Amino acid sequence: MTKPDTIPDPHGGLLMDLVVDDERRVLLKEVAHNLPDVTLNERQLSDFELLATGAFSPLTGFMTRTDYESVLDRMRLQSGLIWPLPVCLDVGETVARSLEVGQSLAVRDPEGFMLAVMHVEDIWKLDHERESVRLFGHADPEHPGVRHLFQRAGSYYVGGRLEVLSLPLHFEFKQLRQTPADLRGIYRKLGWKRILGFPTHQPVHRRQFEMIVQAMRESRANLLLLPVAGVPKPGDFDFYTRLRCLREVIRHFPPDSVVLNILPMASRPDGEREALLRSIVSKNFGCSHCLIEPEWKDVGGDGEAVQLGDAMPLDPAAEACDRCEEIGVKLLPFREMVYMPFEDMYCPREELPEGARSVRMTGDDIRNRIRSGRRIPDWATFPEVVTELQKAYPAPERQGFTVFLTGLSGAGKSTVARILYSRFLEIGGRPVSLLDGDIVRRNLSSELSFSKEHRDINVRRIGFVASEITKNRGIAICAPIAPYQDTRREIRETIEVYGGFIEVHMSTPLSVCERRDRKGMYAKARAGLIHGFTGVDDPYEEPEAPELEIDTTDISPDEAAQEILLYLGQKGFI
Repeated sequence: MTKPDTIPDPHGGLLMDLVVDDERRVLLKEVAHNLPDVTLNERQLSDFELLATGAFSPLTGFMTRTDYESVLDRMRLQSGLIWPLPVCLDVGETVARSLEVGQSLAVRDPEGFMLAVMHVEDIWKLDHERESVRLFGHADPEHPGVRHLFQRAGSYYVGGRLEVLSLPLHFEFKQLRQTPADLRGIYRKLGWKRILGFPTHQPVHRRQFEMIVQAMRESRANLLLLPVAGVPKPGDFDFYTRLRCLREVIRHFPPDSVVLNILPMASRPDGEREALLRSIVSKNFGCSHCLIEPEWKDVGGDGEAVQLGDAMPLDPAAEACDRCEEIGVKLLPFREMVYMPFEDMYCPREELPEGARSVRMTGDDIRNRIRSGRRIPDWATFPEVVTELQKAYPAPERQGFTVFLTGLSGAGKSTVARILYSRFLEIGGRPVSLLDGDIVRRNLSSELSFSKEHRDINVRRIGFVASEITKNRGIAICAPIAPYQDTRREIRETIEVYGGFIEVHMSTPLSVCERRDRKGMYAKARAGLIHGFTGVDDPYEEPEAPELEIDTTDISPDEAAQEILLYLGQKGFI
């Protein structure tokens, strides 16, 4: 157990800095020319950086199978030390079959820059369903963690020790990227002995600020504010905006009581296990206490008056407290604060006087108001934060947006898209791009076939281009068939970070689409001359909650386009 008023030792006793010295670096670079390569994706880069700097101490590399199985089954490493979540390197089958236990790998970033040498100790096939059930209690594909495992993770894990030549390259916020060893040195210079760690993937608004200050008083600690960079949670503000907001907020804390440092950690949506991992990382960064923000389940919401019991936080930290005692860091409860408008002050919810009026506004409420161009009350957040958020996310009439028309071939998508394109050019004010399925096929995806895999790649390319257009405050009109719900959801999540996403389901029935078939594609599919044709021998998964649903059976393309324009006007985009 940590001694009172001392910076705690790292988890497991030693800070495992995996960066080699200059002599070893020269040798490894020479050897690496003859080694097979593995290229890390964004999520793997985040794990790699935390391993390399010691933030994931006592791990010395990506987990081997014995540690992985032990973590899944009992939240402990094989040594018995508590560890809640797997930290594994997933690869595709082709890469896995080219590797052998005992050989070494050159680990590279997406641009080919060499980061490390990995000594392969284990290779095993990933059981996606078993891992999902062990981590999340189910294998529901709607859960983001399950969806990642089944759709994006490789089919094999490779485990082994790392020798790190270089940390991942970062060109932004360099002064906010201190390692655990660096921060421990800073605490000693400042004379800090009690440090409260707060990892967060959201801006800090007034309510969170009051919670943090209360926790600092309770723990008698200074604050290490850890904005989480890496693969974000769906719906999060972009990382750069959050950093700028936090830089403004720290001015409101007492002088010299806060250190701001980036935490390059990919989101792992798993409640108690994620809370425990953040607690371990905070301890490795030298924190004696840790504050874990809950997920808020709103009832009422959006600032309306609420009474006690109307909404409660889904607090993973509450379940993790006992285990954190074993870790050696004190986990503090995140007490909900509500605003009392007549007293002009915040109060812990459980201490609210009987009959007192209270209002609250969650981070989601503020985000939704910012993105819809509505006013944020002064009591909800700081004016500097509002200014930063409005710079990044202007009112709808100044945002970029994507109109994503999806439906069967012959449903009217292309015609309606061309009408919208002309109307937006008439209106003016923003650049407009038309990304019709056939146009993209000719200019961006000419090498692709019409296999299921290639059709999905084509749709993802359309989504990527649309996200870049939206990011730069333009209008993208997309009109692919886009038959798969998961792909459409992925595109939505990418684009909504930057602006509006309006999904329009052209729900014209299959029988009507076949009658309109000028190219004869349905007839060829029915005759077996072409295979994998959507609506015939390949399914179309209807959107679950599109912004608009339009059946063009009995209306003209102009009328369909007018419905979309009316919706955009109602939402303030035009």
